[in-house]
Amino acid sequence: MLNIKLLDCTLRDGGYINDWNFGEYTIREILSKLVASGVDYVEVGFLRDCAYSPEKSLFNNCAEIARILPENRGNTRFTAMSLHNRYSLDKLEPYDGRTIDAVRVTFHDYDIDEGLAYIRGVREKGYKVFANPINIMGYSDDMILRLLEKVNEIRPYAFSIVDTFGSMMKEDLQRIYSLVEHNLDKDIVIGLHLHENLALSYSLAQDFIGMKASGRECVIDASMLGMGRSPGNLCMELIMDYMNKRQSGHYDVNPVLDGIDDHIERLKQIEPWGYSTAYAISAKYNLHRNYAEFLLDKGRLRAKQINQILGSIARDKKTAYDEAYIEELYQDFQNRAIDDAQTLRELSACLEGRKCLILAPGSSIVREREKIKRFIREESPVIISANFASDEYAQDYVFCSNAMRYSALRGRRAEYCLLITSNLLDVCSDAKALNYADLVFDEKGNCDNCVIMLLKLLLKLKITDVYTAGFDGYKVGENNYVTSYMASQHTKGEKENINIRKYVDDLRKVMRITFLTPSQYAD
Repeated sequence: MLNIKLLDCTLRDGGYINDWNFGEYTIREILSKLVASGVDYVEVGFLRDCAYSPEKSLFNNCAEIARILPENRGNTRFTAMSLHNRYSLDKLEPYDGRTIDAVRVTFHDYDIDEGLAYIRGVREKGYKVFANPINIMGYSDDMILRLLEKVNEIRPYAFSIVDTFGSMMKEDLQRIYSLVEHNLDKDIVIGLHLHENLALSYSLAQDFIGMKASGRECVIDASMLGMGRSPGNLCMELIMDYMNKRQSGHYDVNPVLDGIDDHIERLKQIEPWGYSTAYAISAKYNLHRNYAEFLLDKGRLRAKQINQILGSIARDKKTAYDEAYIEELYQDFQNRAIDDAQTLRELSACLEGRKCLILAPGSSIVREREKIKRFIREESPVIISANFASDEYAQDYVFCSNAMRYSALRGRRAEYCLLITSNLLDVCSDAKALNYADLVFDEKGNCDNCVIMLLKLLLKLKITDVYTAGFDGYKVGENNYVTSYMASQHTKGEKENINIRKYVDDLRKVMRITFLTPSQYAD
């Protein structure tokens, strides 16, 4: 067997379901069955500054843990988890070999130094220590490398890849594992802790086993029936079976199955765990899970709407949950969401079977006017201007998503039909309105570029043959717009070009976009 061990975290991670109130009998039974299975490590619960109860898997010290450990421990070793800011090391006795063997310490990206100092303190008391950085998917490559340098200095027993928000996919695991494998001291064990948001934990665990270096010892976390705060964890019974079949494992799965039947299955009545669309959406944006829970608790939103709200969460708000912030987003969404079904039907009827020309406000629509006019004469397209009204061309529609741009359109409404997104309803109430969120947010994040939004609208209307003019792109220090007043509203440059190009490339997979004028987004 490759140098891989399994760690069960049912009593710790599973405790989020029942407030760690398993009951003393159940705690002892679970431990006994896990030892009988031959699992390598069992995490007995949290070390925490708390009022101790023998019914719970929360402990103030190792003496409290010792009383529930089985006499016959076989080859199983025991651990507990500690959040560095929720447990005083003064309570932790020096290691004596009779209780837990290791402490797993968690910390955030904003308190790394405090977490590592805490790890050093645990080591000095004689315990093996796992360094478990929360949400490693939120770390850039450079941040991971700098963290590994610090970890190598204090030399914990293990360093864990923790997918806190369940957003990891195979390519992410390959990238992060490669960074860790090549930069972590070779004597330090690599751990893996997965969540089930995307229903990928079992697959990712197999991928991890396949990619790990043969000389590196690794530890994979799992729990009985995947028990853990919804949507749960990797299932211990599955990964044990896989290890037995594919990696010459030594595990007896039957005691785990008995434990699930006797103790775990009934706990699903408290709060069912497992895959759900809301938590998958949360993982997609790598968000703190409480955001999804908050919106689910509202009981008024469809999964699509949860997707739109979660997709709008700012980058600096993703990791640390802010209830006031998500409440504000929710209220804002509710206030602006509209039923645009009738408008969509009317537009679909008007555009069906027609070629569509999008006029963007780039300066090329002046330089290339003869080419554009010739196309209009020959093809008679429906003309839709994006965030401006052209004096050069007779547009059928103006699509507006920007309040400042809308102010320049007042007084010209008879020349065209005005389409606005719902974020403008507070400044314009007599135009055909479309849901802003539907056109801004998607699985890749958000893009409020007016042309991208308009392309998404046309795609929604099943218009797949679209021409653009004036969709030039941004060049710093140059006249990017057809009129000078627009220039002050954009200070974007190459970064914005890259973002827009990403969306254009994706849209071109499902619709034909022809650029009549030079564009940085054309091939």
